[in-house]
Amino acid sequence: MRRLGRMKKFFITLLILIAGHVCFAENSVQKINLSEAVNLAIKNNIDFQANKLDTEIAKNNIKVANKLQNPDFDIFYNFGSAGKGNPQLFGMTETIEIAKRGARKKLAKANYELAKENLNFYEFDLKMDVREAYINLVAAKSILKSLQEQQKLLKELLTIAQRRYEAGAAPEIDVIQAEIALNQMTTQVNTAKVNVKSATFEFNKTINPKDKTYLKFDTVDDLFRNNFIDLETPNPKSQMPEFETIAEDSLKNRFDIKIAKQQINVAEKNLTVIARQRIPDLEIQGGYGYQSKGMSDDGRFKAGAYAGASLVNLPLLYAYRPEIKNAKLEVEKAELNYISTKNKALKDLNNAYEKFVTAQMNLNFYNDKLLKNSDEMIRVSKRSYEVGKSNLTSLIVMEQSYKSIIIGYTYALADYYNCWINFLREVNQEELKTDNEVI
Repeated sequence: MRRLGRMKKFFITLLILIAGHVCFAENSVQKINLSEAVNLAIKNNIDFQANKLDTEIAKNNIKVANKLQNPDFDIFYNFGSAGKGNPQLFGMTETIEIAKRGARKKLAKANYELAKENLNFYEFDLKMDVREAYINLVAAKSILKSLQEQQKLLKELLTIAQRRYEAGAAPEIDVIQAEIALNQMTTQVNTAKVNVKSATFEFNKTINPKDKTYLKFDTVDDLFRNNFIDLETPNPKSQMPEFETIAEDSLKNRFDIKIAKQQINVAEKNLTVIARQRIPDLEIQGGYGYQSKGMSDDGRFKAGAYAGASLVNLPLLYAYRPEIKNAKLEVEKAELNYISTKNKALKDLNNAYEKFVTAQMNLNFYNDKLLKNSDEMIRVSKRSYEVGKSNLTSLIVMEQSYKSIIIGYTYALADYYNCWINFLREVNQEELKTDNEVI
């Protein structure tokens, strides 16, 4: 009895541990909406935190560029006969840079502004990446749900075919056809399940939080339900502004154009720094000198100060011409890159605009035309076969057509959301006013 009691306690403890593990596993999944996902990434994304440090480094480099040269301590001491009649000296030497420190500081400030623009671009890009990963996960879930509904329908068809075959109202080939169709759908469902897992991993990788690494984040939205506001996307019936209006504002706000323009400023400031290397620096010396009684010519102690100055680094043997030429080429290169960036930006924006408008048209076509009667079509076809008014082949063809419409609609929704995100990437804005609606 005592042994049975110990065994009972062991199994109870084991069950508690298993239950606790299951509870922890359930609690380790946290569902978040799109806004929460974006905010979480901005606050905790490891890569974004690392990129912030570049701005701090660039800011500190301004102080580095503005530094003064540290002085040198000098001592000149004579021993023995060499000191006879010569003073013992100790003092300091300071190198004063002429017209260099200010130029370096301006270059460092230009690099700091460039680092800030790069950080702003990275932050915007991260927000778009999170939105895209969120949409892709919801899309994967929606496709899985649609396929599972088709799988359920095919199971019902198989049951009906078996029942009619057993009643002698249908041939055995109907059962075989239904089984083949169901098995094909099962493989598609399995693939869709893997796609959901893959999209979940990608979603978490995009957020990449420094904290809460024990959590697995999931989307609150499990399906596309015309939830355009929640997914920060305009209603497909919204009227898009004219492209020319969007393009004019976009070219003013695009981060890549701002960065390219700032790179010209950096290159010009760097040219100034390089060119001023040809200006000699001033070196000044000063200190104290003395002669002891034993070392002076007249046997008296003598003391006094000394001072001197010299120009150093005279550009006589080397005038920095290759460096200056390279710096000028860098300016020219930055200017060409700026022009190229503007030209490409306009073409990329036009491309994204056309893709979004097309995705909008396709989605509206599904809503207005294709989805309208598809549910009724499959219901009537299923009922017709059940009562013997049509054959299974016709029903399976109808089912496949219905599946194509539903899956196509889900892909059209996903494409619409993603095209909107890509359009925002090209506009370089998180929202756009469309038909008096701000997204």
